[in-house]
Amino acid sequence: MQTAKINTLREKLKEKAPLIHSITNPISINKCANAVLAVGAKPMMAEHPTEVCEIAKTAGAVVLNIGNITDVRKKSIMKTAVFCHSNNIPFVYDAVGVACSLLRRKYTAKLLKKAPPTVIKGNYSEILALYDSDYNAVGVDSERLDMTDIEKAAKKLSKRYNAIILASGKTDIVTDGKKLFRINNGTAMLSRITGTGCISGVLCGCFLAVENSVYAAVAALAMLGISAELCTSKGQASFEAELFDDLSTITDSDIEKHLKLEEVAL
Repeated sequence: MQTAKINTLREKLKEKAPLIHSITNPISINKCANAVLAVGAKPMMAEHPTEVCEIAKTAGAVVLNIGNITDVRKKSIMKTAVFCHSNNIPFVYDAVGVACSLLRRKYTAKLLKKAPPTVIKGNYSEILALYDSDYNAVGVDSERLDMTDIEKAAKKLSKRYNAIILASGKTDIVTDGKKLFRINNGTAMLSRITGTGCISGVLCGCFLAVENSVYAAVAALAMLGISAELCTSKGQASFEAELFDDLSTITDSDIEKHLKLEEVAL
């Protein structure tokens, strides 16, 4: 049943080909744009404060990422979040580094209060930091944290902000407070390529543009994880190239054969 749902969303995405407006970091902007194209949507990567709302108005969904934060990008992201929230435009907020930076933590707290996103995304550490203001981590990568604690934090955050929570890790966790899913697709190579977390965020935005539901995040993570599993390359450069090939050529049968998805009763 879940494989059929994901494949239906994939087909709708290709048919609709929505515009996905992303304000993301320059480290991964090219990869994110290519990922959007690979799954059949259209990317727009505009971040000037005077035009972001005008562009967001035309988008099927918006993705906001604070991976490389600047004063201009802070202003643009906040303006866009408030505009999307006020105009019912679905948007993803990727809270990169919020567990290890007071600046990011305070900025994110302000944004979540003013304009709760459709999807709040982070790795295990970032989700814990959003849930518990006393939690701190070193760097942006998730530590080896207890998944039970992550799921508890994700469920509480979902209810606090009426948002879908995406917690990425060895097992990806997605919840809307009513349903909770564990996705076990992917390979260790994903962590060796810069920007794969940003890619999962824009893929989530792509699926949000065709269905504003928890399944958008599930489909995004499943598609990226399975595409990585289909790669046969052993080196970083060839793996990255093959990952985009697989994202653009993955089939319904690939999803049906490789999906590792568990729904947990709440």
